[in-house]
Amino acid sequence: MGLLDILQQAIGGNNADAHIDQVTQHASTDEIGAGLAAAMRSEQTPPFGDMVGQLFGNSSPQQQAGLLNQILATLGPAAASALAGGALGRVLQPGQTQLTPDQASQLSPDQVTQIAEHAQQQHAGVIDEVSQFYAQHAGLIKTLGGAALAIALAKMKQNATRG
Repeated sequence: MGLLDILQQAIGGNNADAHIDQVTQHASTDEIGAGLAAAMRSEQTPPFGDMVGQLFGNSSPQQQAGLLNQILATLGPAAASALAGGALGRVLQPGQTQLTPDQASQLSPDQVTQIAEHAQQQHAGVIDEVSQFYAQHAGLIKTLGGAALAIALAKMKQNATRG
């Protein structure tokens, strides 16, 4: 069974998260990332910042650091450390450009929601960067909920039928 068949089954059923493991096994990280980005931009899902905060809360400290380091790399340390009332600046040491898992775990999902919202205002491409990051950690995608999964899978199917 190919990716398009799996996507068709996942979209046709009522339980998209039941098929997500199959989808992530057959899809490339670019395909998953594009689907996630579509879900994060959709008006049918919670705002980008809320989704990132939710994913952050369900992530391991290593994944939390990876996410925040992706945002730092996208915005640059000076811009990023000022985000969310300086929450990143409080955990980053002077001259440091990467967070450790221990530092990342000091931030709450609410702080990361604010960081993501501010990051989106500064650089719209941060949605694509964050989506690609989470595409590499596909097990967390299930925590987004049914609406976001359905949108992500529909976008993946749309992209697969074009190719």
